[in-house]
Amino acid sequence: MRILYASTAMVVLSAQAVAQTPLKTLPYPQTKKVDTVTTYFGTKVADPYRWLENDQAADTKSWVQEENKVTQHYLAQIPFRETIRKRLETLWNYEKYGAPYKEGKYTYFTKNTGLQSQSVLYRQLGNGAPEVFLDPNSFSKDGTTSLAGINFTKDGSLAAYQISEGGSDWRKVIVMRAADKTIVGDTLKDVKFSGLAWKGNDGFYYSSYDKPLAGSQLAGKTQIHKLYYHKLGTKQSTDKLVFGGEKTPRRYIGASLTEDERFLVISGANTTTGNELYIQDLSKANSPIVQVVDNEKNEVSVLDNVGSKLYIQTNLNAPNGKVVTVDAANPKSANWKDLIPESKNVLNATTGGGKIFANYLKDATSLIEQYAMSGKKERSIALPSVGSAGGFGTKKEEKETYYTFTSYIYPPTIFKYDIATGKSTVYKKAGVQFDPTQYESKQVFYTSKDGTRIPMIITHKKGLVMNGKNPTMMYAYGGFNSSVTPGFSTSTIVLLENGGIYAVPNLRGGGEYGEKWHLAGTKLQKQNVFDDYIAAAEYLVKNNYTSKYYLAISGGSNGGLLVGATMAQRPEMFKVAFPAVGVMDMLRYNQFTAGAGWAYDYGTAQDSKEMFEYLYKYSPYHALKPANYPATMVTTADHDDRVVPAHSFKFASKLQESQQGSAPVLIRVETKAGHGAGRSTAQVISEQADKWSFMFQNMNLTPYQAN
Repeated sequence: MRILYASTAMVVLSAQAVAQTPLKTLPYPQTKKVDTVTTYFGTKVADPYRWLENDQAADTKSWVQEENKVTQHYLAQIPFRETIRKRLETLWNYEKYGAPYKEGKYTYFTKNTGLQSQSVLYRQLGNGAPEVFLDPNSFSKDGTTSLAGINFTKDGSLAAYQISEGGSDWRKVIVMRAADKTIVGDTLKDVKFSGLAWKGNDGFYYSSYDKPLAGSQLAGKTQIHKLYYHKLGTKQSTDKLVFGGEKTPRRYIGASLTEDERFLVISGANTTTGNELYIQDLSKANSPIVQVVDNEKNEVSVLDNVGSKLYIQTNLNAPNGKVVTVDAANPKSANWKDLIPESKNVLNATTGGGKIFANYLKDATSLIEQYAMSGKKERSIALPSVGSAGGFGTKKEEKETYYTFTSYIYPPTIFKYDIATGKSTVYKKAGVQFDPTQYESKQVFYTSKDGTRIPMIITHKKGLVMNGKNPTMMYAYGGFNSSVTPGFSTSTIVLLENGGIYAVPNLRGGGEYGEKWHLAGTKLQKQNVFDDYIAAAEYLVKNNYTSKYYLAISGGSNGGLLVGATMAQRPEMFKVAFPAVGVMDMLRYNQFTAGAGWAYDYGTAQDSKEMFEYLYKYSPYHALKPANYPATMVTTADHDDRVVPAHSFKFASKLQESQQGSAPVLIRVETKAGHGAGRSTAQVISEQADKWSFMFQNMNLTPYQAN
């Protein structure tokens, strides 16, 4: 086999079957079963693998070690695994920049030289030489402690930054002086799901939960969020409770200050969709916290203010979103005035340079318009092509802002945008070894089971023969009002340059077409999401892009649920499946960490007999029956305290028990890693190499095979 590394113009055969020696799979661990039964509305539900929920127990740890041994033994036999890993390492090895932003007199930006474990935060004074401001690679020897956010005071003299250890959502907060990088005060501990909002240079607001009891830090429920104020130079134990707690219990509380620091803005919610809104006028001593919106049915946030005039983005009575204004003295929704009315496209607005930037989603791609604060449209911003643009946020006094544009075949490029003229210029272009002219990415529309029209973007090499034999990866999410927009993936190059196809359908449950689209994939409509995904697979096969012998499916978190449920319902449709950090036990997901907050999308088994029966039917863990399932590699991590690894542990055990065919069922458990964010570059490359190797092996294909 000849390896072609010369350039991104490498020509590789469209996937052709190559005879391979079947790999030997070690016997799966003899996973014990326990007599655990829970009764829901008169129905007894067995849960034989519930003991795996105790991720700290010795027998669970032993099971993980044995399963990882099976997985690594299998992967080690794949002859081209190292070829793929080296190719990924080569592809990853280019400078990566984050969009710059101003804090005080400095411009800050992130940079990774290529293969650094974590990106480094730099700063630059004018046109002077950049200097390292904060290097997360120094946080830990193995690169698994990451920078999870940083916030500066308005004058840029102080910075508070969060660190995540091993990918956990639990964070530490450290304060430093920007001038000399010296640490100020004590490190705050046990902070979770929090922003940091500075009030002058005196202190900042942050949110957290009471830490679960020892031994249950990962899986323990986190129900009551609390907003605190930390005054610099004081102990965390003396921090003042501002909102939340037992008197006003909310599962999620966020806080921010308007740029002039006049208003404290508080968001309170019990689910991941919708929120209450409160404001406090900090310019007046002892001013009360005033409620603006008193229900959690809609999304509402404060964009900006001019004096007492608030600019609010909301989907209240506007499922696709709009911008309204109101006087802070009487901020109830009855007094709102439309500034940027709802349109047929979904709105996400930002502000900067005294302007409002309306970032619309048009069929899951970006359309950007600039407005004056008066609501007058000034221009549509020309983008390089059809794709995703993000950024456009900066301070009021700035004359320019930055945005990043990308698509499935357009590597992330940072543009500098002149706010007065509307001119965009390239600031930093990605140096990845990829030639976009060799590939095409097109949007198609297909019909789901109930007749709904669903968009899907399909990407592949130009001139690819549609003979039903192309290795295809279909990725989707479909939930929580989250929109999947076009974005470049260095990892996906491995698929594309080997004659593969990358397909991304925009399923219901997401936010691509507003709140109505989201609701159509929630609770008793959740099956729509799975039907949309199945219909996408049927479209790809019908149109000869691929066939069931060359089709893989992938998704993470809620997308892991999607993969698990779909393969349980239609196991014959797919050759390979990658459910990652998935929500697999739909009857018990709300018993762990902040899982109860997902009930808006899912409903719970306790809600009603109807809701229980609906969840029980599609719950991946429970829906598995003896059948021929696709080759499956379940992935999770030992520090995932959002979707606890027990979901994946139980699903993998049941799948190994239920597999009637010869395809392998593996579980890959990453160590010192969480739900996904903050992983080291080495961890990411290793997992991606294993994923592509597993896929090609089980499609009986050899990548980088010479013509």
